[in-house]
Amino acid sequence: MSQDVVYQRPLFGGKISSTFPNRFQDVSDIRQVPDHQEVFADPSRDESLIVELLEFKPDIADDGSAAWFLQDLAREQDAEGTVVIEQSGVLEAPGLMYNNIPAVVTTAVGQMAISKGRQGREAQNIVKVYLANLRVKGVDTDVLITAYEPIVIK
Repeated sequence: MSQDVVYQRPLFGGKISSTFPNRFQDVSDIRQVPDHQEVFADPSRDESLIVELLEFKPDIADDGSAAWFLQDLAREQDAEGTVVIEQSGVLEAPGLMYNNIPAVVTTAVGQMAISKGRQGREAQNIVKVYLANLRVKGVDTDVLITAYEPIVIK
């Protein structure tokens, strides 16, 4: 198995950064995504990685937040057959502290059938979705990191 070359990338004008494989290209400008999103894609594998800053959702419990956001993404994309395969418990992230309030992290893995653009229901693609939710309560922000991996492409 070949090793991906990784490097640190600035996100949101350098406010934060992340490290991930070099094979992902920034497509934020091409796809005209909102300012609160950074979108990267590997066109050769039809995989994508999205980092999104959202207003904190206080009515969503920490322990189910990643699964809730996964289901919300499925609703937004009119996905069919969405299944949450696994989800983590709550992990505290003391290194991501603001005003002495540590961030917490939850993850979920799911599978759904979605269509790209105007493909229509007959061309639904089956994708595996990996989602992490960093809840930065000190600044009332939910950070979603979502990776899409194709299973069946039509």
